[in-house]
Amino acid sequence: MGNATTIRAVLAILQWWGFNVTVIIINKWIFQKLEFKFPLTVSCVHFICSSIGAYIAIKVLKIKPLIEVASEDRWRRIFPMSFVFCINIVLGNVSLRYIPVSFMQTIKSFTPATTVILQWLVWSKYFEWRIWASLVPIVGGILLTSITELSFNTFGFCAAMVGCLATSTKTILAESLLHGYKFDSINTVYYMAPFATMILAVPAIVLEGSGVVSWLYTYDSVAPALAIIVTSGVLAFCLNFSIFYVIHSTTAVTFNVAGNLKVAVAVLVSWMIFRNPISAMNAVGCAITLVGCTFYGYVRHLISQQSAAAPGPRTPRGRMEMLPLTSEKQGDKI
Repeated sequence: MGNATTIRAVLAILQWWGFNVTVIIINKWIFQKLEFKFPLTVSCVHFICSSIGAYIAIKVLKIKPLIEVASEDRWRRIFPMSFVFCINIVLGNVSLRYIPVSFMQTIKSFTPATTVILQWLVWSKYFEWRIWASLVPIVGGILLTSITELSFNTFGFCAAMVGCLATSTKTILAESLLHGYKFDSINTVYYMAPFATMILAVPAIVLEGSGVVSWLYTYDSVAPALAIIVTSGVLAFCLNFSIFYVIHSTTAVTFNVAGNLKVAVAVLVSWMIFRNPISAMNAVGCAITLVGCTFYGYVRHLISQQSAAAPGPRTPRGRMEMLPLTSEKQGDKI
């Protein structure tokens, strides 16, 4: 790799980190400091901003060509994905309302384990022992972090865990439903964000509409607060846009390592801002989880290289090792 390529990769990772950490922190700020305790509405604002941003990027600025999708495939393939995608984002914001950023980010690192377990239980996929061994530090780290979390909230914990299952379901569905369509992050948002807005709009109005109206009348500085909420939506789209450059500027291994370091950066920055109490054992549990995720990504990389180099006939599909799709090539959506 030349110096220019290396610099480009580093800059792509840094701007991805910047957008990701900023979105997480600003969302927590909205729930905690602005007392805007309406995660459905915040998620809906994110989807609306992302729909507009993706339209401008593809149709107006033509930064990325539009991937044409047949109308029947939009409802048969993309709509189910959008529904799970919507649940994933909403549960992430719900968990942010009740638990610290550090704890939420650590739980999200459980996604590789839920993906493997889900494919094994539901789809009867076979995984060799190295994949299962790489999950041990992830599961152990999550257990240690949960037991020693000083700001533990059962509802927030359950929301984050179900969010991991939603993320795993989304990535598994993407493998089957989107077969034949090579979506990048911008086209993914272009098609899924409008569906997600449509799905979420009615529940947000019914469940949180009266609360939002009451907040508008009682909060002291409404205009600056609304500006922050809309800014979080704009930054959410910028995060998806940044993922496109990271994927095309780095290797899979670099992306995996950078993603786990990003979690560490988010945990550190959130602690510096919100000062949520973190015990020594809790920090150890978080570190073990991140190391486990890095090890899991490395094992996946080794197995995929060996599978590509192996001569002879392929293993039958019923017994073949299915390397689970995690967030490595999709990143953090909205």
